Amino acid sequence: MKHSTIQQTRRGQRGPARQLGRTLALVLPVVLVLSGTLAVTRVNWSGNPSDSVLTATDVSSARDTKNAAPRAPQDVLRDQLLTELQEEDPGVALTHLQQAVHDRPSLGQHCASIARALGRAAVRVYGPTRAQSFARPVCDTAFASGVAAMHG
Repeated sequence: MKHSTIQQTRRGQRGPARQLGRTLALVLPVVLVLSGTLAVTRVNWSGNPSDSVLTATDVSSARDTKNAAPRAPQDVLRDQLLTELQEEDPGVALTHLQQAVHDRPSLGQHCASIARALGRAAVRVYGPTRAQSFARPVCDTAFASGVAAMHG
């Protein structure tokens, strides 16, 4: 009878070893996966020591680019203009948007959404007051509404 009492109390109690075991069972796989992922991103796979270290995001985006369908012209244009906005200023990007819509009227239906995206990006880069100073009547003031959306 005494033997069954000892087993019953052992099952009912949670000792420090059992708690430690459960904690390790939960934490250890996560730590191993993360450390393995970080180790892979730090390896210079190119063999050229002057190359910068690739991140997991770079590798996955390069893989996606190879397998992806061709991008829509408005998406390509938006990305180009967002890059111009950061490298030069929103005024240059808006001028090129206006020229692109003039050259390819099919982009006209996407003009407002691209201009709003430029407005939001301009606020992130220049702040709301300076971004608003670049506003032009391109695509029915969509740039200004993008600035206002980020500011408000």
